[in-house]
Amino acid sequence: MNKKIVHDAMILTAFTLVIGLILGMVYMITKPRIDAANLEAAQKAYKEVFETADSFEALADFDKNEATDYIVSQGYTDSLDDVQVAKDASGNTVGYVITVTAKDASQATITFSVGIQNDGTVNGYSITDIAETPGLGMKAQDADFIAQFRNKLVDAFTVVKNPPASDSEIESISGATITSKAIANGCNAALVYFRDQLGGAQ
Repeated sequence: MNKKIVHDAMILTAFTLVIGLILGMVYMITKPRIDAANLEAAQKAYKEVFETADSFEALADFDKNEATDYIVSQGYTDSLDDVQVAKDASGNTVGYVITVTAKDASQATITFSVGIQNDGTVNGYSITDIAETPGLGMKAQDADFIAQFRNKLVDAFTVVKNPPASDSEIESISGATITSKAIANGCNAALVYFRDQLGGAQ
C-alpha cells in the first residue's frame, strides 16, 4: 500500500514538473511577442496624444511607486505608471505623456495615457486598457467624449451632467458618471504630477 502511494506520488510529481517545464517554455516563446505588442500599443497611445512629437523617451529616474505615492498624497486613488518625454525632431522637449491607471472606475481599472504640452495644455488621452460596461462606460473611448479633453489649458477637470459652461467642465457620459469621473480624475492626477514634479508650465 505504501509503495503504491509513493509510486503515485512520484508519477504526480513528474507530471507536475513536465507541465511546469512546458508552461515555462511557452512563456519564454510568447513573452517577446507579448512585450512587442504591448510596446506597440503604448507607442500608438503616445502618438495619439502627442501627434507633434517626433519621438518619446522614458523619463530618467522615474519611480512608479514614488510617483503613485505622491499622487495618493494629493488625494487621488490612481496609480501613475509611466512618464515619457515627448521630443521634437531636434531633440527638444515639447511636453510629456503620463500614463495613469484609474482605480475609481465603475467595473475595473482603466489605463490611459495623457499628453501634456510644456505650457500645461492637455492634448487629450488614449486608453490602452478598459473593461467598463458596453454601451455605457466603454463610451470613454468614443471620439466625442475624448474631444472634450483636447487642447484644454485648465487647472483641473470637473464632470457635469449638462453642456459644459467652461473649458474645465466635461459633460458626463449618459449613464456612466462614475467612468466619466474616473477619466477626469486620472487626467487631473497627471496634471498635478506635471505641475509639481516635472516643473509645470515653465
